[in-house]
Amino acid sequence: MIRISINRNETGHIQSFTVSGHAMYGKHGEDIVCAGVSAVSFGAVNAIMSLTGIKPGIQQGENGFLQCEMPEALPDETQEKVQLLLEGMIVQLQTIEQDYGKFIKLTFKK
Repeated sequence: MIRISINRNETGHIQSFTVSGHAMYGKHGEDIVCAGVSAVSFGAVNAIMSLTGIKPGIQQGENGFLQCEMPEALPDETQEKVQLLLEGMIVQLQTIEQDYGKFIKLTFKK
C-alpha cells in the first residue's frame, strides 16, 4: 500500500509530505496507481520549484519513499503559490484514493 502523510503547521499551511510504499495494484512497471501517485507528487514538487523559484528539502529512497519539506518563512505571495500547488496535489491524490482506496491511504497531521 502507498501511504501518504500530509503535515500541516500551526497556521494550517502544508509544511511537508511523505510518500512511501508500493500499491501492488499491477506488475512492476505496469502499476497505474504507483505511476499516478509518482506523477502527481513529483509533478507538484517540480511545479513548486519551477513556478516559485524555491527549492524544498527533498529526500528519496527505496520502496517509493519521497519526503518533501517546504522552507519556513516564505514571503506571503510565494507561500500562497506553494500552498495552492500543494492543495492541488492533495485533490489529485484524493481522487486516486477514491478509486483505488485499497492501494493508497492519505493521512493528515498537525
